[in-house]
Amino acid sequence: MILSALEHINEIARSGNRLAVFIDYDGTLTPIVSRPEEAWLSESMRQTLRTLAARLPVAILTGRDLDDVRGRVHVDGIVYAGSHGFDIAGAGGLRRELGAAFLPVLDTAEAELREALDDIAGAQLERKHFSVAAHYRNVNESDASGIAQAVDAVARKHRELRKINGKKVYELLPDIDWNKGRAVLWLLETLELEGGEAFPIFIGDDRTDEDAFSALKERGAGILVSEQPQVTAANYWLRNPEDVERFLQELIVRLPG
Repeated sequence: MILSALEHINEIARSGNRLAVFIDYDGTLTPIVSRPEEAWLSESMRQTLRTLAARLPVAILTGRDLDDVRGRVHVDGIVYAGSHGFDIAGAGGLRRELGAAFLPVLDTAEAELREALDDIAGAQLERKHFSVAAHYRNVNESDASGIAQAVDAVARKHRELRKINGKKVYELLPDIDWNKGRAVLWLLETLELEGGEAFPIFIGDDRTDEDAFSALKERGAGILVSEQPQVTAANYWLRNPEDVERFLQELIVRLPG
């Protein structure tokens, strides 16, 4: 049974001597909007993240490009992981980049998808550094299947890429064994948070966040952000980004010292 993270904030805060918070961006720190470029962080959420990052390790893992999310959040001391964890950067020279060898095939896939989606009203193709995303949030329901067919056709041509599904988006990215879950585990090791006293928390709203929930199932807490109940590997839930901000503020209050 999935539990309310706000109602169980005390037990979460006391689960380890060294907490670390990993957070998605769209739908978690900001509401989902019709156009991705319009998803801006509120100043109150930014201040909450700044206060939290001064007290414990914080990382943001998102499908957005590294530079994009870093510019939107603009908080020092946070680890930023863009492109679903394929592009990671943090203080002290922390850096990891996977998938550079796939850039030429991503260029080709982008060109082919752009041509295929050109006549579908409302379709939005977004090229990120290590992926190509086809958004269909603003597409008529009758045309949505055309988006899926176009992405599938390109994926079949380029076996070096794999397709993932998100909220009203299909995405092609390098077909290597890497995802948000693997990225979180790598960060735990790199940040020396592997010990028994460390307790990682991951907060996210999308299917790609399920990899992180699963990775932390036995060693931390997964918190799903969703207005509606759904099948998930997370332990807890919050309804929306407003709940997320309240949870983070309540967590800060309960931190020692």
